[in-house]
Amino acid sequence: MLTSVLIKIIMDIIILSIIAFLIALLTFFSSFGLSTLLTPFLMIYYPTEEAIIYTGIIHLVNNLFKLLLVGRKINYSIFFQFGITAIIAAFLGSWLLLQIPTDTPLVTYTLWGKECQIEVLKLLIATLLISLACIELSSKFKNISIPKRLIPLGGFLSGFFGGLTGNQGALRSVFLLKTDMNKITFIATTTVISTLVDFSRLSVYSLKFDRLSFSQDIFSLLPLMLSAILGAFIGNKLLKKITMKTIENLVAIMLIGLAIGLAIGIV
Repeated sequence: MLTSVLIKIIMDIIILSIIAFLIALLTFFSSFGLSTLLTPFLMIYYPTEEAIIYTGIIHLVNNLFKLLLVGRKINYSIFFQFGITAIIAAFLGSWLLLQIPTDTPLVTYTLWGKECQIEVLKLLIATLLISLACIELSSKFKNISIPKRLIPLGGFLSGFFGGLTGNQGALRSVFLLKTDMNKITFIATTTVISTLVDFSRLSVYSLKFDRLSFSQDIFSLLPLMLSAILGAFIGNKLLKKITMKTIENLVAIMLIGLAIGLAIGIV
């Protein structure tokens, strides 16, 4: 019995590590999506609230490594306009997350022998994911020009949803892809903003660490962190060979699939 449980734990860690590697590799180029895509997979193994917090830790480690690779190319003007409001809003979104009850599902049902639960927070995340995916796939979005005066507003919205749901990058990209930054500067600038938002929300999340099984789960998260770092390393090597359009469309399609799964309680 003990051996079978241990084998299952190891297999789960291997599967999640592979997923973390692939997501980190895929999202290196678009500079968003690691939290968005990884959170639903962690929700399969952890409660919703814990999955968001643990994804935040992996996301932070991944971002710190990316800064070592491309951090010298930051656009400081965009960083200050977008980043300051994002950091402030991240505190607000993180605090709100801790106030939302996640223990009582809205609906519980059985599908293919599995008990599925529809929760408030999962519905919120699913709605956000589908909205962002539709924006990303829309041909009209490619021609939208966002005035620079709205960049601080974009920072606030990105930071708020980053703190609340762990999904900050897509909103950030909606605003910052329309600036004059080249690919490397875009990745560097969005990464430093994302890193500071991670610090903001994790400082709030840490208030709940004593009520979570964090001391036990941190060891199972280490392989995921290393896998995400490896994905970022290889992504940096492939940076010149990948087009943004292909990556963004693929991520958008994946968002829709995961969002549907979250909305109906499968994941």
